[in-house]
Amino acid sequence: MIRVCVAGVTGWMGRAVAKAINAAADLELTAGVSRSGNFSSVAEALDSIPTDVLVDYTNAKVVKGNVLAAVKRHVNVVIGSSGLSDSDYMEIDVRAREQGIGAISGNFTLTAGLLCRLAAEAARHMQAWEVIDYARASKLDSPSGTARDLAERLNRVRAPSLAVPLSQTEGAREARGATVAGSQVHSLRLPSFTVSTEVVFASEGERLSIRHDAGETPAPYVAGTLLAIRAVPGRIGLTRGLDLLLS
Repeated sequence: MIRVCVAGVTGWMGRAVAKAINAAADLELTAGVSRSGNFSSVAEALDSIPTDVLVDYTNAKVVKGNVLAAVKRHVNVVIGSSGLSDSDYMEIDVRAREQGIGAISGNFTLTAGLLCRLAAEAARHMQAWEVIDYARASKLDSPSGTARDLAERLNRVRAPSLAVPLSQTEGAREARGATVAGSQVHSLRLPSFTVSTEVVFASEGERLSIRHDAGETPAPYVAGTLLAIRAVPGRIGLTRGLDLLLS
């Protein structure tokens, strides 16, 4: 039995994940953390109740503190919240390895995992690409964690080619987007989007677009979150991306 604490348990994702944990025979929901719940902080919950895995579905402002609080207490972590920087992930990886525990982060939908896997394969055959990151107008972090993870995944294959170096761009340099892990990423923040991530590959005379669109319910994320919960005990260090868990 894997004992699980959910941070953000009263939120959009937290409620759905908690319900799924309660329905699973091999998982036990030991605690939930929220501003209105029995525990108002991850540290308080983990100090009070034995826990094997912390699942974090909070927000960019508190996710790092929650993760490090869990790692300090030798609790494995599944990170569903976005907003962590590359340096944050590096710190989490180092801390997790020091404590001998595991952490898994990413967009936990099957289609996002397939996006990263298929895009990595495409990058082996096509040399130019850029990423478009769509999200709701109120989303604070840019790019989204999904777009950042995609850029990191592509960077493990190669860096894309640019016909015109960014330093030679005329006009507004910002129009070329931000360089994230070697890829140009363009973040759009507009009403009606949840999270959508698209990578456009191109070569002479042809293009290939691979896009993931998240709907308005938490259902697609639940199965991937449970997969990560079951996979993280026994791992050491940080694993970034659901695609790395798919067989």
